[in-house]
Amino acid sequence: MRAIAVFMQTIHDEESLADYRAKVIHTLEAFGGKFLARGGHFTVIEGTMPHGRIVMVEFPSRARAEAWYTSEAYQAILPMRLKSMDCDAFIIDALD
Repeated sequence: MRAIAVFMQTIHDEESLADYRAKVIHTLEAFGGKFLARGGHFTVIEGTMPHGRIVMVEFPSRARAEAWYTSEAYQAILPMRLKSMDCDAFIIDALD
């Protein structure tokens, strides 16, 4: 079953985020990850959204998504993202 990693982000430091953005794509390739949404405009239709940005990455399976997140390649750049933003993140099963 496919899985989607969702990141709801509030960016505080665009400059330090630039290096992360350039490197993250390469960490996804080995795990079959592809962006479904990477920022862009959204409309809140119910409740509140505490973050101003949403990123969604699709993976072939939950195991591949979790393996990407814990991979040496991603863990090496994760501090860049954590330094530049507040983020709520989760992995959710997708419907086939």
